[in-house]
Amino acid sequence: MSSISHTMMSVPETLQKAWDDANTLIEKIEPEKALDILRDVAWKECKSDAQRAKTSRYAADAGCLWGEIDSNSQKKRWQKAYNNYKTALNFDPKDKETRRRMNKLASMMDENSISIKGGFQMFDEGNPTPSGMFVIFVTIMLFLVSFKVITDTVDPDGVGLWNAIKGENQTSELLNGTVMMEVSYVDSDGERIDATIEILLNSDFAPKHVENFLQLTNDLRYDSTEFHRVIDGFMIQGGDIDHLSGMGGYAGKWFGYCNGQASNSPSDCDSSEWTIPDETSSETPGLLHESCTISMAKTSAPNTGGSQFFLIPQDSEPHHLDGVHTVFGQIINGCEHVTAISNIETDSSDKPVNTVMLKKAYLKV
Repeated sequence: MSSISHTMMSVPETLQKAWDDANTLIEKIEPEKALDILRDVAWKECKSDAQRAKTSRYAADAGCLWGEIDSNSQKKRWQKAYNNYKTALNFDPKDKETRRRMNKLASMMDENSISIKGGFQMFDEGNPTPSGMFVIFVTIMLFLVSFKVITDTVDPDGVGLWNAIKGENQTSELLNGTVMMEVSYVDSDGERIDATIEILLNSDFAPKHVENFLQLTNDLRYDSTEFHRVIDGFMIQGGDIDHLSGMGGYAGKWFGYCNGQASNSPSDCDSSEWTIPDETSSETPGLLHESCTISMAKTSAPNTGGSQFFLIPQDSEPHHLDGVHTVFGQIINGCEHVTAISNIETDSSDKPVNTVMLKKAYLKV
């Protein structure tokens, strides 16, 4: 897919008229007619990714409205609208307005118990779907809870499991979810690199963090986000599902906390304020900040983790973070790319000069 130009190419007159007509129909509360124009006229007239992004966003806006005024078709309309926002972001990942509208819709769907993906399928043509893999993973973990009761008498400190994560027991990948991250960055030589980073999650030491990370991954919330903060010899940080700048992000589900404060109900705060309780402390730090690990980003206050995370390169072991930030997995493949990203050029705010994109994150099948 070609990148978006900073200057949108000239918009064909027919396309501009279709956009204007569609938006007029949206204002008149006629979303179905607006969608007809966007599908039958506007899409065919698009000549650039920027124009396709705008058309997809307008289609999503119409779908949102349709779902609001027709409760009988709300689930279907909102799921299609969410997919249209995702399509718009695939064409133009830096469109903050589209991301804002998509996140607003996601919050509305959460409040109405509507899943982001259309329908639930364990298998598709004989192969597990991402949702199916998530259920399989949860089922395996339920089995492991009973299994751990037995093994704790033999290995009370969990040393065997940590050795498994470090590669000494090849069954560890089966016992813990593995997430694949497709990333794109410009290396120190100026070459655009597309690579895959493979992360083995550890639910024994950080079950809530793993559940949250899998939830956000399964809901496609990490797709088309950025690594917005990069510090050589330390870490690379990403996962801002709101603004891409490090100023946003929240938990993928309710864990009992609003902005770090324990709460009784998810209705006590907006879903954009949901956070995760820490699963580490000075007394029981759990997994440590070794090279090639993944840890939860948060503020200086406790229990404020959300969607942001950071990856530690090969030349870093920031143990001063042990007991403060929760480590919840190990990078088992592609850590050399994390190291390469940590070496790229950044500005005075540690923001990469050239965008480092997390194009796609998904559970390994």
